[in-house]
Amino acid sequence: MRDDEEQIRTLIEQWAAAVHRGDLSGVVADHSGDIVMFDVPPPYEGVRGIDAYRETWPPFFKWQLQGASFEIVSLDVTAGDDVAYAHALLRCGTPQELTEQPANRLRLTLGLRKEQGRWTVAHEHHSFPDTSGEDDGPATDR
Repeated sequence: MRDDEEQIRTLIEQWAAAVHRGDLSGVVADHSGDIVMFDVPPPYEGVRGIDAYRETWPPFFKWQLQGASFEIVSLDVTAGDDVAYAHALLRCGTPQELTEQPANRLRLTLGLRKEQGRWTVAHEHHSFPDTSGEDDGPATDR
């Protein structure tokens, strides 16, 4: 299973590099045809299918041209025989955004399955923490 974890780690690192380059073919590679993605921007019900997934990326690439970073800070992978998951933190933002909130991280969770002997991403979830009430203390105090 260690080999599977390394394969998945490489797949995710290559995906992140393709996102950073604005390489749409590289971004959609290794994603299943029935991918489900929940993203930061709407639609709130997520996107389903590789065509809908593909359509979400051009606006992100346009935003990224402002000099935005998209780099993995930490990545953990757990793999079974035919199902796996991974979670990561990424520096994602324009230079101004990262200056204003240097600790802010994009949270990424992936669900993968092995299809015909190779790992594919079947579920992808991106989120940022809600920092609007940072001065209010932990959620349990509210």
